[in-house]
Amino acid sequence: MKVVIVVLSWNSKKYIGECLNSLKKTKTEIILVDGGSTDGSPKYLKTNYPEFKLIETNKNLGYAGGNNVGLRWALEQNADFVWIINPDIIVNPNSLEEALKVMTKDDKIAVVGSKVYFAAGFEFHKNRYTKKDLGKAIWYAGGENDWKNIFAVHYGMNEVDNGQNDKEKEIDFATGSSMLLRCDVLRQVGLLDDKYFLYYEENDLCQRIKKADYKIMYAPKSVVWHRVGQATGIGSSLADYYIARNRLLFGMRWAPWRSKLALLRESVRLLFSGRLWQRRGVVDFYLGRLGKGSYA
Repeated sequence: MKVVIVVLSWNSKKYIGECLNSLKKTKTEIILVDGGSTDGSPKYLKTNYPEFKLIETNKNLGYAGGNNVGLRWALEQNADFVWIINPDIIVNPNSLEEALKVMTKDDKIAVVGSKVYFAAGFEFHKNRYTKKDLGKAIWYAGGENDWKNIFAVHYGMNEVDNGQNDKEKEIDFATGSSMLLRCDVLRQVGLLDDKYFLYYEENDLCQRIKKADYKIMYAPKSVVWHRVGQATGIGSSLADYYIARNRLLFGMRWAPWRSKLALLRESVRLLFSGRLWQRRGVVDFYLGRLGKGSYA
């Protein structure tokens, strides 16, 4: 069984080291993809992690395009499974092993998502937790799509983990921060859609996989910690643009028709009263400016 880990770096020099140091313990082949970083990341990676293969794209291809570079390499090497890990993730030593245990129970399982905690100090509501709760606050413990409102719902978000999300279960989507994929299914349904560039692309892939009659599973014993917002910022103009635009793209592809109508009405409201980059995201959706779009 051949497993490859793909880590996409974009200006992540300040924090990717802790991720890679945690991944070393898995003793699994690791592919680094640098998406045109301008902070010296490629030199840092070559100097400090020469044992890992580094692929430089020399331009920012986004989360979708950058990870696809690593996915294509893994497929060319005849990998059986690929584990996508974000550079702001720290993994437990047995995270991959536990995800593989779930994956290999059934050939119809194509995606496995980990239990994701907020890394200590990166919680949304820092004053809510005691010192002993830090590192145990849940960011994602499986998820479902709220098709009425077209939002991705994370089970357990902001809750302190007391075992309430310790059951393996089938879910609607896995978060791209830690996502194990079956390569044979990727060969069948395709990779991440470059049209998204950033946000919603992993959920789109999960919906294509489900449409092909495969399962998405949550593995509670596969534990990782997430430094939320390191790459894109929380509530940033970048997030405003890609979430507004890609929610329209995702919703018009997958939502029920009533929800599509509601989404179109909401897009009109955003055009008049949304923040600047939300408005631009809506305009670009209607003009078909996808991929990187006009965000600068």
